[in-house]
Amino acid sequence: MTVELVVLEMAAARQHAKRADQSLKQATAMLDANHGIAVSIALCCRIRNGQARAKAAKRRLLIAPPTTAH
Repeated sequence: MTVELVVLEMAAARQHAKRADQSLKQATAMLDANHGIAVSIALCCRIRNGQARAKAAKRRLLIAPPTTAH
């Protein structure tokens, strides 16, 4: 049961990391288009938040709870 929980937590962490990376790529692509200064500032904030979320999600992937075999 513990192993199944670890597998589920790892799958969720991978999904969070993937979503954060996709959101970050989308915001970066939108920033490359010329939408004006107000939109660019908002996108910069979104990119910074996305970078933080992606970093946190990837950090969760590295922290795997110890498994015990019974």
